[in-house]
Amino acid sequence: MREPTFLTLAALAGPPLHGYGVMRQVAILSKGRVKLSAGTLYAALDRLTAEGLIAIDREETVDGRARRYYRLTEQGGAALRQETARLRSNAEIAVNRLAGWTSRPGLLPS
Repeated sequence: MREPTFLTLAALAGPPLHGYGVMRQVAILSKGRVKLSAGTLYAALDRLTAEGLIAIDREETVDGRARRYYRLTEQGGAALRQETARLRSNAEIAVNRLAGWTSRPGLLPS
């Protein structure tokens, strides 16, 4: 799973959000490292909806424009949990390897 997808699902693990809310939440969760453009975000929301990972929660009209709110589905929650476990496992491997790493670049303990 790519990082923007992971962060989008993580953003929607809270209350339902509209597109701009997802963009803001992803920026907050990533501490500003990941900033989704509107085009990228809405393509991702459409894809994640088609895959059943998120669903449209409701629509409102604000200033004459439709605003869709999205929520995480059970399938999306399962995918987020699975990816979180994979990332944790990989991080643990790196932490363990680095614990034995010497300060001389290129050398790892045998």
